[in-house]
Amino acid sequence: MSSSSATDPIRFFNRYTGKLETEAVYGGGFLKWAYGNPFGKLTVELMVKRAFFSSFYGWWMSRPTTAKKVRPFVEQFNLDPQTFVKSVDAFHSFNDFFSRTLKPEARPIQHASDVIVFPADGRHLGFQNLSKVESVFVKGQSFDLDTFLGDPALADRYRKGSAVLSRLCPTDYHRFHFSVDGVPDTPKRINGMLYSVNPMALRQSLDYLWQNKRVLTRVRTESCGEVLIVEIGATNVGSIIQTYAAGKSVERGEEKGMFRFGGSATMTFFEPGKVQLAEDLLQYSSQSTELYAHMGDVMGSIC
Repeated sequence: MSSSSATDPIRFFNRYTGKLETEAVYGGGFLKWAYGNPFGKLTVELMVKRAFFSSFYGWWMSRPTTAKKVRPFVEQFNLDPQTFVKSVDAFHSFNDFFSRTLKPEARPIQHASDVIVFPADGRHLGFQNLSKVESVFVKGQSFDLDTFLGDPALADRYRKGSAVLSRLCPTDYHRFHFSVDGVPDTPKRINGMLYSVNPMALRQSLDYLWQNKRVLTRVRTESCGEVLIVEIGATNVGSIIQTYAAGKSVERGEEKGMFRFGGSATMTFFEPGKVQLAEDLLQYSSQSTELYAHMGDVMGSIC
């Protein structure tokens, strides 16, 4: 596996076109400078990773004047407005557009009894046995699960289990959903910084995932044990909002919450031997190449 730098293009496999594609990165010039230039890295440490930076940007993107940014953004990144519940000109701000809802038919949910589904639109990496992962994005980077979860006993439960990292770009639909049927508990917040989770940054340091702000939710299921869901904040994410009711049964594909403006990520953990991840997800992940797939599409099957 060759090494990658912050400035290298981001390549992913698109499940729907069947092709390797290059990501059009919103704010790509800034990311290259921030994570690939010594002065940029200093700026990240002094300012960009701080909560006040993202809070201000989130506030700004909620101002009514930012609504004029929506149509140019939709056109630049070739988004399909026919999938939106609201029309392009009906959003009150850019943040209103960013956390948009989609028409149900735009994201059909796979409901076969033995299926687990992707929790979000985005680019995904899947690991059948997390304990055997030695390379994430670049050679030599692996997960520090104890630090990521903030609880070594909880980490032991999933250390040899399966996991899927789902990365949402600013261009993606930014609501996240349940991958399984079950009963979720009350979310637990872990405070942290707000580094970028774009591969340009994660190629430099995977540690950003467990240095960032995170929200953990356990989901009790009848078919695949206890599932752990972790939302990860990132630069310019104003907030992580949970919309589900703790202690109430949910179905796969049901909305769990949403991110405000910015790129962000969610990670789903399964206990050992409970699920088999999809073949294309594992194939490309083994090459440190993300798989693009929609929320509700097949992520794997229950063993």
